[in-house]
Amino acid sequence: MVELKVPLTLPAVVICALLFDLAETVPPFDPYKVLGVTKSASQAEVKKVYKRLAKEWHPDKNKNPEAEDMFIKITKSYEILSSEEKRSNYDRYGQTDDTQPYGHHGHHPFHDHFYFDESFFHFPFNAKDGRDFADSKYLLHFNQYVSDIVPDSFKRPYLIKITSDWCFSCIHIEPVWKESVQELEPLGVGIGVVDVGYERRLANHLGAHRTPSILGVINGKVTFFHYAVVRQHLRQFVEDLLPQRLVEKVTDRNNHQFLNSWHEINKPNVLLFDQVAIVPLLYKLTAFAFKDYVQFGYVDQGLTETVNLLKQFNINTYAPTMLVFKENTDKPADIIQAKGMKKNIIDEFISNNKFLLAPRLVNQKVFDEICPVKQFHRRRKYCVLLITSEEESFVTGNKAFLSLASTNTNEALRFAYVYQRQQQPLCDTLLRNRDSTPPQVVILERRNGAGKALYKPVLSGWNGSEEDKHRLLEELQRLQKDPSILNHDAILPELNNEFASMFLIRWVFAACDYLTQIIDDLLHNNWREMMPLLSLIFSALFILFGTVVIQAFSDSSEEKPAKPKPKDASKTENGSPNNTSASSRPPKKSFVEVTELTDITYMSNLVKLRPGHTNVVLVLTDATKNILLSKFAKEVYSFTGCLTLHFSFLNVDKHSAWMDSLLEFVQDAMQIDADEDESGNRKVDYTGYVLALNGHKRYLCLFKPVYTGEDPDKSEEEGAAPGARSRSSSREEHQHQSRKGTTRLRSTTLQIHHKLDRLGLWTERLLEGTLPRYYIPAWPGLDKITVSKS
Repeated sequence: MVELKVPLTLPAVVICALLFDLAETVPPFDPYKVLGVTKSASQAEVKKVYKRLAKEWHPDKNKNPEAEDMFIKITKSYEILSSEEKRSNYDRYGQTDDTQPYGHHGHHPFHDHFYFDESFFHFPFNAKDGRDFADSKYLLHFNQYVSDIVPDSFKRPYLIKITSDWCFSCIHIEPVWKESVQELEPLGVGIGVVDVGYERRLANHLGAHRTPSILGVINGKVTFFHYAVVRQHLRQFVEDLLPQRLVEKVTDRNNHQFLNSWHEINKPNVLLFDQVAIVPLLYKLTAFAFKDYVQFGYVDQGLTETVNLLKQFNINTYAPTMLVFKENTDKPADIIQAKGMKKNIIDEFISNNKFLLAPRLVNQKVFDEICPVKQFHRRRKYCVLLITSEEESFVTGNKAFLSLASTNTNEALRFAYVYQRQQQPLCDTLLRNRDSTPPQVVILERRNGAGKALYKPVLSGWNGSEEDKHRLLEELQRLQKDPSILNHDAILPELNNEFASMFLIRWVFAACDYLTQIIDDLLHNNWREMMPLLSLIFSALFILFGTVVIQAFSDSSEEKPAKPKPKDASKTENGSPNNTSASSRPPKKSFVEVTELTDITYMSNLVKLRPGHTNVVLVLTDATKNILLSKFAKEVYSFTGCLTLHFSFLNVDKHSAWMDSLLEFVQDAMQIDADEDESGNRKVDYTGYVLALNGHKRYLCLFKPVYTGEDPDKSEEEGAAPGARSRSSSREEHQHQSRKGTTRLRSTTLQIHHKLDRLGLWTERLLEGTLPRYYIPAWPGLDKITVSKS
């Protein structure tokens, strides 16, 4: 259809004559001339020329006013010559089916010869007008689809249109597409447009081999739309993409079962009251977006089976109402009511009620959201964790903990609980060397993503009494004033997934959905679109079958020699008390590489150390070497993943003069304790000092030993010092002098062991860059060895 915009004073006959005369003078469209190739050119030559010309005439790179029209001609020419069928039709008749929508073979289409200004003619199928409905806003690229659309499809479905600039059939569906986008996008449906001329790779990836095509993407799976392009059909297509079991119908019969399921599923429950018999699409989309956090139910106010529910919660029948229930099923935790509920209001309402007042930590994902890792630019978050059990004898204490959590108004505190039987590794880590009998309350703060956390157990356990509540509240008040009361640190293991057993049920539901789609594709004979799905299914079956075969024919005898290894390890630990570092190493790595700083390694490990790298040096003596190295390995183990940190030790018995000359630049700012020897000379005990040396910028950071003052008897039970194990070597009461000497040796050993108690926190500050730095004009030489006096 051509719309003429001409003055009424000109005769129509003259205008028509001018148009047809112009049609005879304008040369026909020739794709070979546009690309500059011959008719005998191969497909590889055509593709090579097309890439070069498309890059040269792309409107984003070429500022020529004719670049856009030229780019369209180049794209259209490549579409014709890259298709064997279209190229054959053009060579025979001078046009293809796409270039002659209204004529027959042998007649040149009228519109192929004209490129009029829009002020004179208005072509509804013009390439520029094809995007008047802001299609450029929804254009997708391959990388964008893979990195953004596919992950986001697990939260909301996407409706994608496959089109091209020269697709005349796309014009017919444009009004319906526009109306559908205006209706579905505000509800939360993602919209995308793929232009085959620009993103052929993405179109092939989606399995779209013709234009126009409409498809849906949900949970990373692509489903094609096969019906007439009508707004009602597109809306129903989006609803069919969603899982069938998102929203449960709730009546007077099953409302108690629905609301009381919070303990089993560990989620809040949301009820929507409305007068519509069918669940609104907006509510279904919201349920899909928050399916991992909240369980959704729908109450039809028009049914006689819901009268008691309306009376119980005093529901206003004139407007939709949404209620959130947490641990208390008799009273909603939050409520919202409005005649026209918008998506942003509902999303904000659900986001503020995603968790229970005291949720159970059932997997690592919940732990990360309830107890987030400390962020330096945010306020600290503390987690009050109850370690308990599901037995009936613990119900009273659990209810008391929940009652205390319901009164919490401090956003910095999060209450949660775990079952010791389901999360045994975590509980063993937090209750190590203590009474591990639940229930116990632990206050913790996570410091980094590697699992490091500071924590403090609340003494005397937890029975839910008023005295226990008062003691816990006092500890929380102290924590707000002094965060340093969290005086224990540990590497927390990853939590077990308690819902892993439900994977089989989810797999069965997913298999049913796949089978439904296969049947649908078979009915529509879309074999090319069905091939990726069939390939995925057969690949999964092949992998499953191969795994079974490998396990069936594997030699189980290889695992038998590995069983006595734990016994050997325990024997080594008990039989060689000097090797304490082997028993204290974390299970992830067998050693921490610590080299000695000598005159040989002095240049490579300090003076010529690479820029940005730091050498953390432990100062020790021959007598304290084994004890301090073991403690040093424990404290720095969590930082071994940092590539800019190196770990060494310096024997001060050999290089005390080097320490004296180096710390001359630090003594003005640090008060170093010194003792006087028999001759009256000032002697400094450098044992346990740690130096962070930056060889390139010539500065150091100093760690001064701190003794925490822990109970020697308790530390002795932990096996902190090898020398302390000889406590029971003498049992005769008349050897009083020998026992007195043993006690003095034990106390000295414990003090040396605890000199590095705060090294982990100091290393964190070193990485943060908050430690004071002391600059050295030049590194002193390490060639001199101090002669030890006998």
